Amino acid sequence: MSNYSDVTLFSGGHRGAEAEFGKLAEKFGLNEVNFSFEGHNIERTRGMKVLSPEELKKGDISMDIVSARMGRKFSRVDKIRKVFQSIFHMVNNGYQVFVVGWILPDNTVKGGTGWGVELARLFNRPVFVYEQDRRAWFSWIDSSWQEVNPTISHKTFAGTGTRNLTEDARKALKKLFKKSFDA
Repeated sequence: MSNYSDVTLFSGGHRGAEAEFGKLAEKFGLNEVNFSFEGHNIERTRGMKVLSPEELKKGDISMDIVSARMGRKFSRVDKIRKVFQSIFHMVNNGYQVFVVGWILPDNTVKGGTGWGVELARLFNRPVFVYEQDRRAWFSWIDSSWQEVNPTISHKTFAGTGTRNLTEDARKALKKLFKKSFDA
């Protein structure tokens, strides 16, 4: 890619990984879209897109399906449903999906972040997880997590992850952007 102003990050603007993705996108001259919804506070407001109730419904899914797919129960409160609906918009708009978090023994990713990973896998999108404990990038290849050294190589990508970003993960994101966008 030579014209970085044609590249767009789709994220949620929350503190931690999403805010770091956004700061780096801005630094490297990329477009940034942060999906939110009424009553939801986010750290990054650059490119904020507040989803209407109708737009949120496009990402609606039964919480029973989410729980079954991820092997754990999630609260059925309205806010977590809206978070999952907004994650749908991130993954649906970004071709590659980059995540910071923890891969669990059942091959899911911890927390709500894991729903973005599950959607990426369902949509057959290239998905990359920076695993904070192992301090390495992994991709879902041939039905298993394999260590990789990714680059952002498409005009659209999603960036999401934990709110508890480690310094090592912050450095890994900077390295990813530098490798992908430094000429």
